[in-house]
Amino acid sequence: MIGGESGPARDPSFATRERLVLALTQAKFNSLVEDHGPTLYRMAYRMVGDRHEAEDIVQDAYRSAWKSRRTYQSGRGDRAWLISILRRRAIDRWRRVRPPMVMPEGGSLEVSVEGEDPLANEFSDEMQRGLSQLTPELRETLLLVVVGELTHQEVADLLKIPLGTVLSRVSRARRRLREYLLAVAKS
Repeated sequence: MIGGESGPARDPSFATRERLVLALTQAKFNSLVEDHGPTLYRMAYRMVGDRHEAEDIVQDAYRSAWKSRRTYQSGRGDRAWLISILRRRAIDRWRRVRPPMVMPEGGSLEVSVEGEDPLANEFSDEMQRGLSQLTPELRETLLLVVVGELTHQEVADLLKIPLGTVLSRVSRARRRLREYLLAVAKS
């Protein structure tokens, strides 16, 4: 049929529409949640220092990821894609409300909680206080590399800064955090 052909042979946008429809299926999304959920939670927790706030941020990130599923490109760094979304959701929350402050040493908060937190040993108060001592740039870069498990190049691309800056920030952040934790251990 000469002038009336349709479908993939004649319609260049057909392939684009087909790719968009298949960009991120429910099964693939569920797999991403399963594979990267713990890392996203650790990242969010270290960013905000509050378990409930971290859970909310992760949920917001999943909601945003699902809404933008048509732009998903398989094989282009799933974790980096999810963490970039998580980072934007955390920044959005910081703009709306002040981040919670870590209680000073010796302060107490009486809260009755039943059960045991399965991640309690991973998130010490000393570590969180040490992270809060870092500048936002150092803390974010360190968290993306260490907790987010992104490569230095992925962090550079995400933050739109040179690779050397990422390497320098991570090195300084580790050194300052180590110094803080050693000082706490000696006191």
